[in-house]
Amino acid sequence: MKAPSILLVDDDRHVLHSMGDWLRDQGYDLDSASSRADALASLAKRVYDVVLADIRLQDGDGFDILNHCRQHHPASSVILITGYGSVDSAVEAIRAGAFDYLTKPLIDDELEMAIERALHQREVLEENKNLKAQLDLRFGMENIIGHDHRMLRIYDMIDSIADTRATVLISGESGTGKSMIARAIHRRSSRRDKPFVEVACGALPETLLESELFGHVVGAFTGATVDKMGKFKQADEGTIFLDEIGTASPGMQVKLLRVLQELAFEQVGGTKTFTIDTRVILATNEDLTSLVAQGRFRQDLFYRVNVINIELPSLRERISDIPLLASHFLQQICNETGKRVTGFSEPAIAALQSYRWPGNVRELQNVIERAVLLGKGDKVGSEDLPPNVLAAGPVQVESVGNRTLKQALSCPERQIILDVLEANNWNRQATAAALGINRTTLYKKMKRLGFDDRTPALR
Repeated sequence: MKAPSILLVDDDRHVLHSMGDWLRDQGYDLDSASSRADALASLAKRVYDVVLADIRLQDGDGFDILNHCRQHHPASSVILITGYGSVDSAVEAIRAGAFDYLTKPLIDDELEMAIERALHQREVLEENKNLKAQLDLRFGMENIIGHDHRMLRIYDMIDSIADTRATVLISGESGTGKSMIARAIHRRSSRRDKPFVEVACGALPETLLESELFGHVVGAFTGATVDKMGKFKQADEGTIFLDEIGTASPGMQVKLLRVLQELAFEQVGGTKTFTIDTRVILATNEDLTSLVAQGRFRQDLFYRVNVINIELPSLRERISDIPLLASHFLQQICNETGKRVTGFSEPAIAALQSYRWPGNVRELQNVIERAVLLGKGDKVGSEDLPPNVLAAGPVQVESVGNRTLKQALSCPERQIILDVLEANNWNRQATAAALGINRTTLYKKMKRLGFDDRTPALR
């Protein structure tokens, strides 16, 4: 195991040698410096786990070294040492970011304990950083539910583009999860530790939107009593997500085009030009191509934002995912409320899959929350669903003529199984697992629904 590294800084040669020998005897990898200049030279060559620095040095003081470490080596723990200790200087040291503050003459046990605490904190912080990175990667995708082949392609695209600087346009109906996709891209990129800033462009008038995005200076308009930092500057080195971009006015579109091309802007009422390193993700529930044809959206801006386009399918286009999404929301709501609801009845699932879901995934989440909170049984039944969802069922049954209810329900079931089979490349085991049934049941259903087990081409 690699020995912890320590930089000892003290202009008293006797202290430097005696304490240095003791630290080496304890097994530490030690470098020493007798001045501020020597210490900064050593810090330029390597990163130390712990820096022990005397406060009073001939060419400076330990606070200079502390500030240097805070700026350039934030992972290094700095312990300041002084022969002239006071409560005020100890408070000042801790406020400045020192891990600990020790007074001379040093007691061996006291010094060893301080170093061990510093090393332990470093290990904890490093472990937390690694765990956070793993959780960020999981969080990026864990709340995006679905095995539909369209969603699987989107997962692959997110992984491919996450760590690039390319502008991304996410299109899809309201409620399909555009914000969640944007957050997943950010979380799976190297910018994950930097800000993710979301702006709903359609919720603000143009004058307020400009100030919101670019900030303003004092006196820029009535009520501008202080300088304001805009969202683009807040998202520097991170990601900004501009939702409902299709609602931007012609004037705002010109300003956005410049930011996307030059990554530069001025605050409202200001003359100073700010440059930024910000990843831009945009979203729309409108057809921008149609808006360009109508003259409502600039063609040059469209080409600039449409570098990578992720098109989210509506929920009615991925009905095989409805049971998975419903179960996810059910578990989520039960965890939040303490309700004990174990699942859904077959009629309830059939009703959910028959409904058209104009509000998409967001509407489904609201319907499941309502059903769990108002339901009385241990399963969500069709009687727990709102009337508009149930109304979709009879309409479909009436359109099937003289067929029985079982025959009518087999149509969506056949499509669901086919979609999941295709998404899993006709792997029966994976398909059965995705559907939540055993493989024998899947084979029986395939046979009953007329699938040829040898050829994956039936519709």
